Amino acid sequence: MTKRRNARHWDAPQLHGDHPRPVTRRQFVSQGFMTGAAYTMGAGALSMIPASALGDLSLDVEDMRLNTCKITDGAGKIPFICFDLAGGANICGSNVLVGKSGGQSDFLSTAGYEKMGLPGDMVPGLVDGNGDAFDNFDLGLGFHLDSAFRRGILASLTPGTEQNINGAVIPARSDNDTGNNPHNPMYGIALAGAKGSILTLTGSENSDSGGNSMLPAMLYNPELRPTKVDRPSDVVNLVDTGDLVGILTKADATAVMESIYRLSDAKMGRVDTQVAADAAIKQAVNCGYVKAAHIAEEFGGVPIDPLLDTNIVADDDSAIFTTAEFTDGSRDAREFQKTASVMKLVMNGFAGAGCVEMGGYDYHGGGRAEGEVKDYRAGRCMGAVLEYAARLQKPVMMYVFSDGSLSSNGAIDSSDEGRNKGMWTSDNSSTAASFFLVYNPDRRPELMGNSLTEQLMHQQIGAMDAGGSVMRAASPMANNVNLLVNSVILNYMALHGEQGQFANLLTSSNGTPWNHGLGIGSQLDAYTAFTPIVSGTIASPI
Repeated sequence: MTKRRNARHWDAPQLHGDHPRPVTRRQFVSQGFMTGAAYTMGAGALSMIPASALGDLSLDVEDMRLNTCKITDGAGKIPFICFDLAGGANICGSNVLVGKSGGQSDFLSTAGYEKMGLPGDMVPGLVDGNGDAFDNFDLGLGFHLDSAFRRGILASLTPGTEQNINGAVIPARSDNDTGNNPHNPMYGIALAGAKGSILTLTGSENSDSGGNSMLPAMLYNPELRPTKVDRPSDVVNLVDTGDLVGILTKADATAVMESIYRLSDAKMGRVDTQVAADAAIKQAVNCGYVKAAHIAEEFGGVPIDPLLDTNIVADDDSAIFTTAEFTDGSRDAREFQKTASVMKLVMNGFAGAGCVEMGGYDYHGGGRAEGEVKDYRAGRCMGAVLEYAARLQKPVMMYVFSDGSLSSNGAIDSSDEGRNKGMWTSDNSSTAASFFLVYNPDRRPELMGNSLTEQLMHQQIGAMDAGGSVMRAASPMANNVNLLVNSVILNYMALHGEQGQFANLLTSSNGTPWNHGLGIGSQLDAYTAFTPIVSGTIASPI
């Protein structure tokens, strides 16, 4: 059975006998029938997307931009990028270390780690043939030494970058093989102040969340719906100034666009649409022209194509990706392009937060090799975000989640790609977890707590039992995905020193505080990983 499994191409669709025939988009993505890329949705003329200041525009247009159209600067918050691994990926144990109530180094039983795909001779606490400990903390957050995530991340990093990275893991159950988990935190991140100069949110999937999993219903705001971007051309098209900037100077092109706005405004003033929303319709149309003038002013002649960014792509190994691996048409290349497009927008302040959906992570069914290959690919993309932040000398928070998880029965995959680890044999939500990594250009992010014991409790928010299952009583989010999202938003705000404003992030019309489920006051500290790395905002645009 192992040979038949390993003979299958790992990026071919996954046909599981214990799963129903896929019929929804999310099922197709999680089982690898779709890559998560379908078509492009750009910003329309009626979209009120925040954008950068128009310093050289005429006063009447600038007044319209600021006071009527509300096209404002980005908020200057820490960039936020999340990875949505659709299908129920292995996150903890074989990748990120998890332990009992004492933290990552409070090791589980051998049987507990075996459930997470680690044979008895590779469990944390032991060393490999070279004398290196299987519990590795090079990235601040503990990973298994042979974690495919870790290997992929380090392959994208310049040596030394890892010294400014730290993170936290959150053991928390979620349903298997479904996009109905409200995993995606981006709307909450936007409410916490993350905005870009072109977009508020972007995602690689054309969905309300920008990814596979849903967002918590309480956070939904149709004005924040992510714009789909999953390839370099999508990035370029967001600020396409057409041929005008090429024919004229940028200043002249801007003046032309201003004139078009004034002509339209004058004509609209003589038109009666005879509908109740007459004023709103006219304002939306006029603001579309104001935004076009802004794009000509701000982005005319400015290169934003990821393919032209030599930090991202180059013919040699001086960039994060080589031109060959970025353009060879493989599944790796598609995921690299998707990641590069989202991180180009977010890390440069064009968007406040972004989501990268990666499909095919429902990889149980007998083999281990497929999971290792796909986890390494995901690690390369995670590492790309961290390395790009380091090259730009800007902070970033990167969050990784999946819908459910899986487990092993202890049988070993001895193939080269299987790496003598346990085969993934079934879905198992009890082994699920999420994690986040933070890059800080100034120093490694510091865990809260006055002692090592206290700090370890902030690096693992929650716990597993000795047998490798989430302890539901260890944290509010252990069995509630909505509260898991709330804890991620809390940690994002805490990086700015704004956790005191968390309870007021959402309030009802009568001012009732948000019932976020994580407690009040100092109780929130128990679910907060790091001390602040910036104060309120960073340089804008980011």
